[in-house]
Amino acid sequence: MEDRRGMGGGGKLVGGGLGGLVLVLIVALMGGDPTAVLNELGGAGTGSGQPYVETAEDQERAEFVSVVLADTETIWSEVFAEEGMEYVEPTLVLFTESVNSACGTAGASVGPFYCPGDQKLYIDLSFYDELQQQFQAPGDFAMAYVIAHEVGHHVQNLLGVMEQVQPLRNQLSEKEYNQLQVRLELQADYLSGVWAHHAEEMGLLEEGDLEEALTAASAVGDDTIQKRARGYVVPDSFTHGTSEQRKKWFYRGFEAGNLKEGDTFNAKDL
Repeated sequence: MEDRRGMGGGGKLVGGGLGGLVLVLIVALMGGDPTAVLNELGGAGTGSGQPYVETAEDQERAEFVSVVLADTETIWSEVFAEEGMEYVEPTLVLFTESVNSACGTAGASVGPFYCPGDQKLYIDLSFYDELQQQFQAPGDFAMAYVIAHEVGHHVQNLLGVMEQVQPLRNQLSEKEYNQLQVRLELQADYLSGVWAHHAEEMGLLEEGDLEEALTAASAVGDDTIQKRARGYVVPDSFTHGTSEQRKKWFYRGFEAGNLKEGDTFNAKDL
């Protein structure tokens, strides 16, 4: 882990993440300019200038995410070894307000994200509150699901999936690329389910943990977020999948526990 809390950042805003998705969707659906919002968020992320003081709650949350990260390292190292591959561990960066990455600078409102350019996961621990209050997905394992999902993107990066998808952004229509993004995100959900499968085998799951993860997966579905923001959905704008799709692929990974059954790109039954 890398602790950058209180350091701030500045520059160009990186896209993606759950919190940023909600804000941009609300602005776009209300007829506003989401680009302006992104630019404003990016410019505002320079830090408050106040020294960061870790609270007892922050310390507890930091310790929790470090444990989850360590569990993902153990599990994915074993899964990769079984396939004759070596797992390269990512770095998890803790930040407050904003952070610089190889993908640009992100404000905390963007939410947790993974940057393939530096193979790092970034998270502001205040997202813990957002997950419980805004997304109505309480519980430690809901947060564990979020971390496991971002680690899932790291697994995709190591397997070469991301480098195949990203260049297509300029070759496909927005609608077509959105559909590809959905498949990418659902595969990350599947991979987080694979992690949960092995975590259960290791005796790491407690009663109710699986339900918390499924609730979190459902809460961040595109349809659920759009209904909450505007009252109706625009399927062509989906980039992460519906609530049912996200739950389905997480649970499919949980049941399978392997890499083989997570090919969302060729699946006909998303």
